[in-house]
Amino acid sequence: MGFLSWFESIGHVGQAAFATTFTWLMTALGAATVFLFKEINRKVLDLMLGIAAGVMIAASFWSLLSPAIEMEEARGGIGWIPAVIGFLAGAAFLRIADRLLPHLHNGMKKSDAEGLPVKWNRNTLLILAVTLHNIPEGLAVGIVFGSLASGIEGTTLAGAIALTIGMGLQNFPEGAAVSLPMFRDGRSRMRSFMAGQFSGLVELAGGVLGAIAVMHMTTMLPYALAFAAGAMIYVVVEELIPESQRGEHNDLATTGTIAGFALMMFLDVALG
Repeated sequence: MGFLSWFESIGHVGQAAFATTFTWLMTALGAATVFLFKEINRKVLDLMLGIAAGVMIAASFWSLLSPAIEMEEARGGIGWIPAVIGFLAGAAFLRIADRLLPHLHNGMKKSDAEGLPVKWNRNTLLILAVTLHNIPEGLAVGIVFGSLASGIEGTTLAGAIALTIGMGLQNFPEGAAVSLPMFRDGRSRMRSFMAGQFSGLVELAGGVLGAIAVMHMTTMLPYALAFAAGAMIYVVVEELIPESQRGEHNDLATTGTIAGFALMMFLDVALG
């Protein structure tokens, strides 16, 4: 039995679990850079963050919003209604979580921490920031795989795999963004690595839950897809683009965003 045949045989929830395990492993691979370097070159980091932003922007449209519109129109509805409502709901969900969950963005002082005030250390707040941003990514992958069970036009296994590859590629810098600062702050390499890879585990949970949810609520599929898109765009605008533009390599970061967008567009359109 070939890999594709086996992959098709494990069911949509199993596929979502396998796919988000891959995205988590990419986070772990990024975290593993702590065994090779004390810190990542800022030019490289800005480029990687830019690529991640481009991947997520393209995935939000081609893998999520476009299928949501097609689904609604295929069953006689008005395509833009669930797309707009779900998109705004996803962004609002992340906004609320951003306001409530204590977290700290990479490169900022502990005094700049967002969310409810707590006395947690800086490293814990860094982990929570990446974990918060991994929630919509896991949900997006799970929802897309779960939507395959509906048989509705606009969702394909190839498209879901393309989304998984795109999410995996952009997870690499996220793992490094946790492990390397922790190592610089005096933690051991192993402890820093474990913290970095742990931030990606939420994607596995989100993927499985997302797949199960949409398989039992097919009428909500377009809304769920758009919800994931809104949450992902919120992460891009709130974190990835500002972080990539903060240093002196903003032109390189912008080039990375364009390249990431083109890569994800190719993966989804050509393969999906």
